[in-house]
Amino acid sequence: MKRRMIRYTVKQDRAAENEAYITEVFKQLNREKPAGLRYAAFRLDDGVSFIHVVSLEGADGSGDSLSQLPAFEAFRADIRDRCETQPVTVDLKEVGSYRFFGE
Repeated sequence: MKRRMIRYTVKQDRAAENEAYITEVFKQLNREKPAGLRYAAFRLDDGVSFIHVVSLEGADGSGDSLSQLPAFEAFRADIRDRCETQPVTVDLKEVGSYRFFGE
């Protein structure tokens, strides 16, 4: 199992565009329901910062079906251009959670 958090800040005039890309990713996820993946995205109160939390449920952290989705590829295509602060990815080691990653 592998869990990651990605945080970045988009340019003020690109926040709605970024959110629209994320919405399309979740639409595709809900249609295709890939196994072994848990994913959440959050827009922070400043309106331009985003956090994504990804959990790959395979024992070795495999099962990254997210990066293979066309909607996710579209989201990532020009992410660096949309960003004021580039994405930073950190691996997470769970200490505890309550229903955060499902039942």
